[in-house]
Amino acid sequence: MDESNLKKLVYDRYSQIATRSEKSTCCCSGTDKTEVFNIQTGDYSALKGYEEDADLGLGCGVPTKYAGLKAGDIVVDLGSGAGNDCFVARAEVGDTGKVIGVDFSEAMIAKARGNAAKRGYSNVEFRQGDIEEMPVGGNSVDVVISNCVLNLLPSKDRIFHEIFRVLKAGGHFCISDVVTIGTMPEGLRQAAEMYVGCIAGAIPKNEYMDKILDAGFVSLDVVKETPINIPNEILSEHLNTEEIELFKRGGSPIYSVTVVGSKSGCGCKNGCC
Repeated sequence: MDESNLKKLVYDRYSQIATRSEKSTCCCSGTDKTEVFNIQTGDYSALKGYEEDADLGLGCGVPTKYAGLKAGDIVVDLGSGAGNDCFVARAEVGDTGKVIGVDFSEAMIAKARGNAAKRGYSNVEFRQGDIEEMPVGGNSVDVVISNCVLNLLPSKDRIFHEIFRVLKAGGHFCISDVVTIGTMPEGLRQAAEMYVGCIAGAIPKNEYMDKILDAGFVSLDVVKETPINIPNEILSEHLNTEEIELFKRGGSPIYSVTVVGSKSGCGCKNGCC
């Protein structure tokens, strides 16, 4: 698929998820007939600001836990969904801070706005738009967060340049995402339902980190890394017996990572001029 078709695939799938009443049982569910990739996303329930009805169960980490948010911060959440991470972030930044959720699905934006309105949140805003061209001004944000979203889009380099653009000098990001370490079987990579399930779109970890550095970030750190195990019934849909054996023998090549990176205090790419 070309980029436009991949983005439409993701848009359609996540718009469908927004209209469901039940919470997903896993990260980034695949097709309607199969719930896949039971990633341990972390327990949000103990976090201040957590709203169960805003948690669609689509994450692959808890970026707000490692984001170092403080009172008064302006935060942007990329791929904000129904607002879960935004509401947790709001509890950290307080009444003097602001949280902006960005999502390209109108259905998700409507769901998130409804969740915010029910609670009377005046400092949480949801904007419909493409995170490759964020509807956010340059040098205006203290922290960018995202949970299992960047992997869904093909132009990750453009996204990291956009994150750099909107962050203030000295600002930082905290992103949970999916990467590969080693070789992923082509049968899995080519499966469209696995693309919307966060797996087929994963790129190698070293390439992922290079794209962040190429965008100009400094002080890059992986604060959490967890292997993702794909159930046998899912593997058997895309691989033959021999391929499954090779896949399992090598251990999971797919990982959930939470990455933190900073923009230099002078605002220059890769450090002060």
